[in-house]
Amino acid sequence: VEEAGGPVIVARPPGGVAERDVLVVIYPGGLVRPQAYEWLARALASQGYLTVIPEFSFDLAVTNPDRADTLIARYGEGKKVVLAGHSVGGTMAAQYAADRERSGSGLAGLILMAAYPADATDLSQADLPVLSLLGENDEVLNREALDAAWRRLPADTERVVVDGGVHSFFGRYGPQGGDGLPSVPRVAAETQILQAIDDFLTGL
Repeated sequence: VEEAGGPVIVARPPGGVAERDVLVVIYPGGLVRPQAYEWLARALASQGYLTVIPEFSFDLAVTNPDRADTLIARYGEGKKVVLAGHSVGGTMAAQYAADRERSGSGLAGLILMAAYPADATDLSQADLPVLSLLGENDEVLNREALDAAWRRLPADTERVVVDGGVHSFFGRYGPQGGDGLPSVPRVAAETQILQAIDDFLTGL
């Protein structure tokens, strides 16, 4: 854990692993501790990606959606920056990406995990690679809102459905009220998530 505008978990590639030219910033889901996504940060770091997970006040990214600014300044020099977010964290990540597009300093990529842009966030014309990851059995995600939001994402947004996965499989924080029942072990879902993200990052 380091300090960069507040506490941030930093997962660096271990010795012997070549560091890639990508910084991944992960916005946690609402009311979820950043440690819940450490599994993903460590897995990405083992493949060469410097990955950081900021802590937000009250564990809500909505309290500071621009938190990535400080992290990019601290860790992103010379790197492509990809912002990922789970659930409400994904909504805030999409808002941040839209703001960056308007300022002319766009991100290299956006990863939405069981998330979609808010009504006021339009990325449909953005020159931005986007990966949308969804759990097949996720019953927390509002599917109608997701379908409506799809037109606010770039036309070439990639959608990957995690077979048998649920909303809470993106972070290790236990079962979530109102979620569906998984039909695969957590490790199987995490393997799918990691593979999809690695494929996406490799293609940037």
